[in-house]
Amino acid sequence: MERKADVVVIGGGITGTATLAALARLELSCMLVEKEPDIAAGTTKANSAVLHAGFDAPTGSMKAKMNVEGNRLYHELQDELELDIQWTGSLVCATNKEEEAQLEELKARGEANGVSGLEMWSGDKVREKEPNLSPAICSALWAPTAGICWPFGMATAFAENAVENGAEILRDCEVTGIRSEGGKGFTVETTQGTIKARFVVNAAGVYADKVAVMAGDKSFSIHPRKGEYVLFDKTVQNKMVKGIVFPAPTKTSKGILICATTHGNTFIGPNAQEQDSREDSAVTTAGMDEIIAGARKLVPELPMGAAITEFAGIRAVSDTNDFIIGESKTVKGLYHAAGIQSPGLTSAPAIARLLAEEIAKAMGAKQKANVKKGRPAQPVFRELSTEEQAALIKKDARYGRVICRCETITEGEIVDAIKRPCGARTVDGVKRRTRAGMGRCQGGFCGPRVIEILSRELGIPVPKVRKDGADSYMYEEKLGGGRK
Repeated sequence: MERKADVVVIGGGITGTATLAALARLELSCMLVEKEPDIAAGTTKANSAVLHAGFDAPTGSMKAKMNVEGNRLYHELQDELELDIQWTGSLVCATNKEEEAQLEELKARGEANGVSGLEMWSGDKVREKEPNLSPAICSALWAPTAGICWPFGMATAFAENAVENGAEILRDCEVTGIRSEGGKGFTVETTQGTIKARFVVNAAGVYADKVAVMAGDKSFSIHPRKGEYVLFDKTVQNKMVKGIVFPAPTKTSKGILICATTHGNTFIGPNAQEQDSREDSAVTTAGMDEIIAGARKLVPELPMGAAITEFAGIRAVSDTNDFIIGESKTVKGLYHAAGIQSPGLTSAPAIARLLAEEIAKAMGAKQKANVKKGRPAQPVFRELSTEEQAALIKKDARYGRVICRCETITEGEIVDAIKRPCGARTVDGVKRRTRAGMGRCQGGFCGPRVIEILSRELGIPVPKVRKDGADSYMYEEKLGGGRK
């Protein structure tokens, strides 16, 4: 099968979906291809979920520019796309004079980068805001423009808005080859057929260098870096922190932080482990020990008995240690959004706008006259008033059947998550869109029911329902009393 598009975006993470949404507002045809069954399947689903203020990256770097502008754009987009963001501010803590000097450097750098409201706080003022922090903390850098968010939900919002504006998203669609047609476009070979495109946007995360090589660009390389986390139950947030708390940074990372989530949980992490594998996201005993020890420097009395899960994500670190954004210097029409490690989440809308502007200029494309700025309404049953819940149940009885007891998620919400633009196709896809399975039992009660609903709504047999990845089938089909 052959398809055609003006622009093909490769990679369905936060950068790819934000770029697709920006392109979909232009008078051109665009599509996104993602090799996994769902979008946001890589770094986007496993990171710190922090919208950084912008004081960390070196002044003048693409990281610094995109971070500050991305933070500003999220303030604009929050209401339009109903993004799950809380502007909590962040603290970077020092425990000695040497670390205090580091914070002063961060403050000066942040001000040079254009970050507003930065202040140095005393240890006493820090503990007024976060009472559980260590008495050893003597000062902190306060950044009021930082916030916490739900990264998967934001990628979904961008994807849904893109589809509403005419974009197409192909999942389970791996790119296997790219042929440049001498500056006149590309032939993109995928597992779902061929795509003829005028431009290609490479937002392929840890595989961005591999995609670049396919198209004939060997100018950079990506090195995987794993970060591990521990997530805590909602019941212990009052024993931890209400916002974002960093230690003084290291040469390779922002350090092991303690951070609240928009859903009321708290996490600790990440560490930073260089590795060769681009897929190995397994947590390790050594990694857990490192994270716990690091977090205890901030909050000595960690309630480890309330830890409910551990996870890890892989960052795409470029050999330049900066973002690689814009048209390839060697392959005309190939645009990169590569090496998008932290603060990539914060930077995504700024990167998207920059790429869309460059492609619009190259094509002479103008903004559509009838741009849709929102996305379909998404009722969250547990947040509604009793009267609103009753009205919703009267309209659709499925909203009266609670499937996930821990998070109070109804059948109606799960069906809506499946049927939405770029809807859920996997158990974890439902989990990330609705929180069904994110509670203390981690899907022990609701998991089988979610599988049944996916089977019914997608019109596939139960053995074809997947947990998350391409081959993550959860059941085997019986054949003649045996197992297939």
